[in-house]
Amino acid sequence: MYDTVFSGKFYYNGQFQDLDIGVCDGKITEIKKHINFKREILRHAVFPAGTDIHVHFRDPGETEKEDFRTGTISAIAGGTTTIFDMPNNKIKIDNYSAYRDKLEIVRRKAYSDFGLYSMFTGNNLDIIDKDSSGIKIYMGSTTNASGLNNYNASDINGINDLKIPVVFHAEDPVCLQKNHIEAKNLMDYNKSRPPECEDSAVSTASKMGFKNGIIAHLTHNIKTQYLREVTPHHLMLNDEMDLGSYGKVNPPLRSRELQGLLLDEYISGSYDILSSDHAPHTQNEKADFEYAPAGIIGVETRIPLMLALIQKKVLSMDVFIKTAIYNPAKIFNIKKGEIKIGNYADFMTVDFTSMERLNDYRLHSKNPESPFNGFDVIFPDDVIMRGIKIVSSREIIEDHTGKYIKELK
Repeated sequence: MYDTVFSGKFYYNGQFQDLDIGVCDGKITEIKKHINFKREILRHAVFPAGTDIHVHFRDPGETEKEDFRTGTISAIAGGTTTIFDMPNNKIKIDNYSAYRDKLEIVRRKAYSDFGLYSMFTGNNLDIIDKDSSGIKIYMGSTTNASGLNNYNASDINGINDLKIPVVFHAEDPVCLQKNHIEAKNLMDYNKSRPPECEDSAVSTASKMGFKNGIIAHLTHNIKTQYLREVTPHHLMLNDEMDLGSYGKVNPPLRSRELQGLLLDEYISGSYDILSSDHAPHTQNEKADFEYAPAGIIGVETRIPLMLALIQKKVLSMDVFIKTAIYNPAKIFNIKKGEIKIGNYADFMTVDFTSMERLNDYRLHSKNPESPFNGFDVIFPDDVIMRGIKIVSSREIIEDHTGKYIKELK
């Protein structure tokens, strides 16, 4: 028996097929051409919903910027039903107590399913919460993180024993110090944190011996044995654009030439993961470029920007599915990202004729100002999470039903 049967044109086994999908207890239990049961018709193209492994929802500690309610509402409005939140809160998530406190706060607010990272600082392995979804290592300083201290081989082995992904913010602190200037615009900021700082940090990280490494937000082609993540802002924005402090991010936006090369490489299938690195700040904080903190919002626009590129025949369906939907779920070992018996029934419906120009004041973030304002986007119409429709015709229709991924059945 089923709780629901969804009927529509699903992206299944690499192509769109007219299917009925039976769902029981939130999971896909049957996939057929026809199921003799009352069906809910899903219109337009139906994809598995997305997973974003790299967001900063600022909760707890800086909820004037974002909190888990507005952050996860933004996620589901953009077709993402699972997010993984980074540990560089104002109160760093680098110990068991801080992790548990954060979990209790955010689980009451989540509209999407979620996981949480812990931060490895080099001397805190014994107090990291063993239920952490992933480990984040900051090689150099950035918002609320001062970089990696001394570590030893036993620490690396201990983290490998956790069998969870290890994500690197790869900027070398010595290189950053060497190149530091008081930047007053995006080109200066690029010079103050140049690509060679990434190169050096990736080289160091690659020698550390982690088994499940991911290099976050790469801005140019760097070879490493680890998985490689890119963001829409590094793919589509550059330091020649008139974005002011809303384009200030770590690592920086690069030259138009490097940005174009990165986009070409992504389109060719060279990268593993597409994440938003959603990192909001208040309007007041962003008022003066020199003193503005680094960070760009993007959890709600990550998928819509890519859907527009698909419609324009710039990006293939396969690369989009692999990097934004399938790989992120597989890497974090969650039963999502693919329409498959036993996986959760997480879907989004997309009308490819509904392309529009982004109006950032329609976004759901507490601080919606986006450097992508005016870019072409296609937002999902409906979003289903664990068999429950939570977005209908782009309206949020369910209250906070998100779950901590450790508690999913």
